Amino acid sequence: MLKSLFVFGVLGVLLIPAQCDRISVCVDDVYIRVDCLIPPKPNTIANYRFSWSTGTKEYIINTNVSGLSPDKQFKDKSFVQELDPQGYRMTLTGYTDKHQTTTYMCNMCGETASIIVDQEQLVQCSAMFLKSAGSWIVCLLLFFYQTHS
Repeated sequence: MLKSLFVFGVLGVLLIPAQCDRISVCVDDVYIRVDCLIPPKPNTIANYRFSWSTGTKEYIINTNVSGLSPDKQFKDKSFVQELDPQGYRMTLTGYTDKHQTTTYMCNMCGETASIIVDQEQLVQCSAMFLKSAGSWIVCLLLFFYQTHS
C-alpha cells in the first residue's frame, strides 16, 4: 500500500504539470486552432489578441482590442469563442503557414502566453484529447493494475 502511494505521488508530480499549458496549438486539414487558457482577471473586460510570429515580424490574427486590427491576410478567416470556465479558442480557416518554425501567441488582459511550434510537430486536433487526458489515463490504468494485483 505504501509503495502504491509513493508511485502515484511521483506520477502525480511528474504528470500533472503537463495539464497546465496556457496555450496549445493543433491543426486539421483546413484550419488551425489555438486555445488560450489564461484566467481572466476579476472586474476587467476580457480583451484578447491572437498572433503569430515568424522571424522578427508579428502578425495579428484576431483581436477585440480597441485600436488594433488583424493583418489583412487574416481578415475574415478567423473566429474566436469563449471557453468555459476560462480562456478563448481562436480558429483560423484556410491555414497556409509555410514557415518551418512559428511562434503562436495569445494575450489576454495584458498577460501573454506563447509556444514555438515546428511544422512537423503540429498535432492533429483530433489527438488533442488524448494528449490532454493521457496522464489521467495512465494514472487510472496504474490504479486498476494495483487494485487487481
